[in-house]
Amino acid sequence: MRKFIVLIILIFQLFLSTFAYDRDEITNISVYEKINPAIVAIDAKIPSGTSSGSGCIITSKGLILTSSHVILNSNDITVKTSDGEEYKAVVVRKTGLGKDLTILKISTNHPLKTITMGNSSSVKVGQKVLAIGNPFGFNGTLTQGIVSRIDKQRNKIQTDAAINPGSSGGPLLNTSGEVIGINQAIYNPDNNTSNIGIGFAIPINEAKSVFR
Repeated sequence: MRKFIVLIILIFQLFLSTFAYDRDEITNISVYEKINPAIVAIDAKIPSGTSSGSGCIITSKGLILTSSHVILNSNDITVKTSDGEEYKAVVVRKTGLGKDLTILKISTNHPLKTITMGNSSSVKVGQKVLAIGNPFGFNGTLTQGIVSRIDKQRNKIQTDAAINPGSSGGPLLNTSGEVIGINQAIYNPDNNTSNIGIGFAIPINEAKSVFR
């Protein structure tokens, strides 16, 4: 009887905790908990110091998608996973800065969590998006916003979700937790290094076409 009462109490507590968040918060939490284990922080040694960015694990054996400019001119690349493990990475394939996409490889003795790629051709202005990255070294940072504009001429998704230095190479996500873009850059006309609400992501279909 006592075990039954304890079970009822636990179920009741779970019920209450579920309703402690509104629908929007539940979506954010769900996407973050699903995707963050598949996001990495990247530090690349370059002649002027260290270039930092983010990346998305695309295969359980250690292939990682990121931005080419994060690892430009580097032969010493360190990847840190969400659980704090560090690995040396090698470049498998990269495009120029126009496409700005690179595949890295790390070697691990256990399968890794991976992202799910969405379809960027169905992205609409006004839809909610989330970004996860490593801004200023704060690993696993979640931000949210909307798709502000679709730049068809430059083939970019514009968003007001906060993207700061260190976020490049991380995912732009829809509310289903699918990656619809790879965060690339911010617009900073005054040479300010912080976000002003205008960021850009490379559509994920571009990555599919480059690396399939």
